[in-house]
Amino acid sequence: MVTNPTPVSASITSNPFYAASTLPYLAPDFSKIKESDYRPAFDEGMRQQLAEIDAIANTAAPATFDNTIVAMERSGAMLTRVSYVFDGVNQANTTDTLQKIDEQYAPKRAAHGDAIFLNDKLYQRVKAVYDARNSSGLTDVQKYLVQRYYKDFVRSGAQLAAADKERFKALNQEESKLVTDFHKRLLEGRNAAALVIDNKAELAGLTDAQIAKAAETAKQRGMPGKWVLTVQNTTQQPLQEVLTNRATRQKLYERSILRGERSDSNDTRAIVSRLAQLRAEKAKLLGYANWADFRLEDVMAGTSAKATKLLADVAAGATAKARGDAAEMQAMIDKQGGGFKLQPWDWQFYEEQVRKDKYNFDQEQLKPYFELNNVLQNGLFFAATKMYGITFKERHDIPVYHPDVRVFEVFNEDGSPLALFYADYFARDSKAGGAWMSNFVDESGLFGTKPVVYNVANFAKPAPGQPALMTLDDVGGMFHEFGHALHGMFSHVEYPRIAGTNTPRDYVEFPSQFNEHWATEPSVLANFAKHYQTGAPIPQDLLAKYKAAAKFGQGFATTELTAAMLLDLGWHSIPAGLPLQDVDAFEAETLKRYNVAVAEIPPRYRTTYFSHIWDGGYSAGYYSYLWSEVIDDDAYAWFLENGGMTRANGQRFRDMILSRGSSMDVAALYRAFRGRDPVVDQLLIERGLADPVKK
Repeated sequence: MVTNPTPVSASITSNPFYAASTLPYLAPDFSKIKESDYRPAFDEGMRQQLAEIDAIANTAAPATFDNTIVAMERSGAMLTRVSYVFDGVNQANTTDTLQKIDEQYAPKRAAHGDAIFLNDKLYQRVKAVYDARNSSGLTDVQKYLVQRYYKDFVRSGAQLAAADKERFKALNQEESKLVTDFHKRLLEGRNAAALVIDNKAELAGLTDAQIAKAAETAKQRGMPGKWVLTVQNTTQQPLQEVLTNRATRQKLYERSILRGERSDSNDTRAIVSRLAQLRAEKAKLLGYANWADFRLEDVMAGTSAKATKLLADVAAGATAKARGDAAEMQAMIDKQGGGFKLQPWDWQFYEEQVRKDKYNFDQEQLKPYFELNNVLQNGLFFAATKMYGITFKERHDIPVYHPDVRVFEVFNEDGSPLALFYADYFARDSKAGGAWMSNFVDESGLFGTKPVVYNVANFAKPAPGQPALMTLDDVGGMFHEFGHALHGMFSHVEYPRIAGTNTPRDYVEFPSQFNEHWATEPSVLANFAKHYQTGAPIPQDLLAKYKAAAKFGQGFATTELTAAMLLDLGWHSIPAGLPLQDVDAFEAETLKRYNVAVAEIPPRYRTTYFSHIWDGGYSAGYYSYLWSEVIDDDAYAWFLENGGMTRANGQRFRDMILSRGSSMDVAALYRAFRGRDPVVDQLLIERGLADPVKK
């Protein structure tokens, strides 16, 4: 096959993305990568892949699995290298230059994808292999890969008429530009939404360490003598839990909830309204009633109706519990002579007040026992060793993209190398909000590559000289993202398209959410939950209080989550042909229609800063966190029924789930592990919405 038919310049051959890295595991060499390398690497990477695709499409020999499907799997190596690094760094440590590159190349990358999936000659070859798949001597995994490719082409518009293909391309181009613009505005809007405090008295309730951090943030932003409270990506802000000054709580809440609708350069309302509209048009072109039906046809849920039913079933109990919790908080306000009605900015504060009063428990009591490095080494890694036999060794010779990033080599139980793991945990202005996992290098039997995986989070970085103390929610988030990492690191699949975390959206969160359970497993807690100053273990009575108190907030947590999920489905269920929607009115009407309009509980993400669904790949898919939670809790119930956190159980889970990617239908993968389809019972128990079954 001709892969590089025209001469290339010496400048591109010296580009760090031109050839595979010489570092261990083919890890990107950030000591050599410059911002000026990305544009030429994208250009050459796309040129190379299109030459490879052209050769596949025009091969004279009849289409076969090897000369068509495998050849496509092998195509685009350089483009993959630059894309993985650029996307990772642009999300975690962006600059003005990287944002400009993203703006310039997002439509080019979208057009590149269309040039492949709307190539009729190539599609006809893929279809020929698909039609002959059952008579070609292929393995079950190979048949499944062929099916995935065929669906990829069909769902990308390969069967459209010529005029519709051109319209589809134009919509893809516009969408890529809007998504890039949304991401840029969201990052800048979040940074601009930070609350600047002039009077230290307004910070009443914060610890000395939190006040020092606010002062340090202000200093870094050129405002010495002031205090800055940054805004995290969710609607509610963690500091609302402890701020005793009600006016400050309200200001922080309003800075958060209005970040994308201030009628300034960071306003996202016009963008999201148009994104919903054009996605509906794309769905219509492909033969679907709306974008949600298109997206869910190819995942476990199958239809938006099934996803909506799951959410409605859970939301009914959650909102009822939340209203009961709200009544308890209002009673406390009244008892204290507050003289006001509970508002959204009061919820977290008074939830903690009731928790302290009812359960004699204060979340702040836990934080000294959760120092970040101790959680990482003696919690996260300890649990993985206990379950899967793997071990970790920190490496200081692998270049990183930011000084906060740490690198660990991961080894199998027999000492053989498994993967590289990058940990980037602290928040900074150059980082997108939230937490995520991805790869710099994929595992692939076809290429003989081992995974290079990273986790990114936004934990508060302490002021210099202070410990990085975490909430138990932070600890759970750390275990969550590491569950994704394990899914990527344990992959043992031949073909990249179906390896690792390349699974349906409503399945991919299953391994990550499952891993959260081990954060509070007694033997794991005993190993890492120790006071950062004294080394004393976490008192059992404190832990018992936490467990008793934890269920109190589940009405709120489940309501805000299902509200966001239903808001996502609402936006992506609009039919084609509707005018642009008024964002605020549409959001209010949708929450009311789905019976999740609780005045004191806004959605976890409001429309204007809902990154998951507008620029994060979860459009009509945010429900998958709850769908996956049903599966993860059901799998956890299997562990409880079969001896718990044993090495043998971990190996079974690794072999039957974590190593398999989506090398077969994921529902069948789960049935093989569990012996049946998942049921919702354990989820309701875990969330405190049902009582455990007595045996």
